[in-house]
Amino acid sequence: MSADRVIIFDTTLRDGEQAPGAAMTVSEKVQLARHLARLGVDVIEAGFPVSSPGQFDAVRRIVQEVEGPVICALARAKKEDIEAAGKALVGGKKTRIHTFIATSDIHLESKFADARYGSTIEEKRETVLRMAVDAVHQARIYTKDVEFSAEDAGRTAIPYLCRVVAAVIEAGATTINIPDTTGYCISDEYGALISQVMDGVGRPEGVVFSTHCHDDLGLAVANSLSGVQAGARQVECTINGIGERAGNAALEEIVMALNVRRDHMNLETGIQPAQLMATSRLVSTFTGFPVQPNKAIVGANAFAHEAGIHQDGVLKNRATYEIMRAEDVGQEAESIRLGRHSGRHGLFSRLERLGIPVAPEEKAAIYEQFVALADRKKEIHDSDLFTLFHYEQTEMNTPLYKLEHFHVTVGSGMEPEATVRVRDLHNDTVMEEKASGDGPIDALYRAIDHAVNEGHDLVNYSIRSVSEGADAYGEVNVLIGLGGPLFAGKASSTDVIEASAQAYMNALNSLAAFRLDKESIDFVGSGIMQAFDSPKDQ
Repeated sequence: MSADRVIIFDTTLRDGEQAPGAAMTVSEKVQLARHLARLGVDVIEAGFPVSSPGQFDAVRRIVQEVEGPVICALARAKKEDIEAAGKALVGGKKTRIHTFIATSDIHLESKFADARYGSTIEEKRETVLRMAVDAVHQARIYTKDVEFSAEDAGRTAIPYLCRVVAAVIEAGATTINIPDTTGYCISDEYGALISQVMDGVGRPEGVVFSTHCHDDLGLAVANSLSGVQAGARQVECTINGIGERAGNAALEEIVMALNVRRDHMNLETGIQPAQLMATSRLVSTFTGFPVQPNKAIVGANAFAHEAGIHQDGVLKNRATYEIMRAEDVGQEAESIRLGRHSGRHGLFSRLERLGIPVAPEEKAAIYEQFVALADRKKEIHDSDLFTLFHYEQTEMNTPLYKLEHFHVTVGSGMEPEATVRVRDLHNDTVMEEKASGDGPIDALYRAIDHAVNEGHDLVNYSIRSVSEGADAYGEVNVLIGLGGPLFAGKASSTDVIEASAQAYMNALNSLAAFRLDKESIDFVGSGIMQAFDSPKDQ
C-alpha cells in the first residue's frame, strides 16, 4: 500500500526567528534557505516582508537565489501586507502568499475593538470574514498558490471557523492552515478539530489542510502528528523547534516519527534525514541557541548509551535500544580527523559532507582561516567547522561601531580594569574609554558602554563551549534590551574575552541599526499578536 505524502512547510526563517534573540542576518537566512532546500523541505516561509526592510530583502534574495522549494511570504489580511509580499516574491519560479487573520472571539474582541469593525461580536465576525476573502482575492493577483490561516483556530468556535474556511476556499485559497497559535490544544482535541473543519467544508478536492502547532504545553509535535492522522497533509514546523515563547513543532521530530512509524501512519515526506544534523547545527550556530543534549534526534545524547545494560544490548544488537540509526539523521561518526597537517582535500570534503557550500573563490580564505585555527587547536571537530564557516564567511549588516582595540587587566588583589578604543563609523570619530568592574567582562562592557553612550540594558550573557577539547571554541551570546525588543550578539573565539567583546559589539550594532529604522521599531513593538492595525490606520 503506497503512503500518502505530507508536505513539510518550514517556518524557521519566519516564526522560528520570532524567538527573542534569534534574529539572523539576511546573508544567514539565505545560507539557511539553501540548507533547507538541500534537506528537501517543500515550502520555505522566508519572512514577513511588510514588517521591515530587512525582512523584505531576505524574502527577495531567497526567491532569487534558492531553487527547489516553494518560497512563501507571510502577510496579514491587509492590502499593504499583501502588496509587500507580492513585490518581494517577484521573479520567483514557485511562490506562495500566506495570509492570516484572527478568528477566535478573544482575538476579535482585542484586535478588532475599534467600532469600525462592528459593535457586537457577530458584526466583528462578519467584518473579519470579508477581510479574509478580500485578502485571498488580492493575493491571487500575485500567485495562484495562496495559503490562509485562521489565527487562534484552536480557540475558535467551530461553526464560525468552518464558515471562514469555506469562504476563503471559494475565493481561491489552496492551502488551509488550522493553527494552534497559543499551544492550547490537547492532541485528541486538535485532531478532532482538523477532522471537523475538513468535514464541515466537504473535504474539497485540491485543497490541502495544514497543521501549525506551538509548544506551550509541550505538545506541538504530538498535536501535529494527530493532525496529519486526522487528514492534514501539510505540517508547519521549525528546525530544533525554535520559535516564540516555548517554540514550534520540531521538524526533525515530526519527520523521523513519520519515517520510523510508517507502519502505523502510512505517511511519508520528501525530507533527506541524513541532512537533519547539519541543518540543526547551522540553525544553532546562526541563532546562538544551543541544542539541549537530550533533544530528540539531533541532541548530543540522542544516540549515547551510558548504562551498562544498554551498552551491552546495543553492542550485541543495536535494535535493542535504538529505533533508528545515528547515521540516518546525520549523526554519523567521523573517522577522518582534521588538524594542522590536514590538506585542502580533507577539509573541503568534510565541509561538503556537512552540507556547507564553499564557492571556489572563497576556498583560499577558508583554508587560511582553518590553518590559523589548527595552529591553536590540536584537533578540529565538526562543530569547529560550523563555527569557523559562520563567523568568517557570513556577511554582517553594515556596523555603526567598530571595536579597534581593547585591553583588560586583572589579577589577585586588584580591581579588574578595561581600556577600549571604539570607532563610530557613521561619524568617523574615535572614542577611547576606561572603566573598572566586578570582573574582567563587567569592566570591558562598562568601558564599551562609556564609548558608545547608547542607552540599553544587558538582559543576558552566556558562554558555552561549541567544540571539543581543552582548546575548544568558546561562544558568547549576549542579549540587550530596549524597553521590549531584544537584540542578540554572538561571537566565537578560543579567547573568551575576545569573544565577549565582539558579541557585545554585535548586539550594540544590531540595536543601533534598529534605532535607525523607526518604522520597524513601531511594528515589532506592537507585535502581530497584540494589534492588527498599523499606526496610520488608527
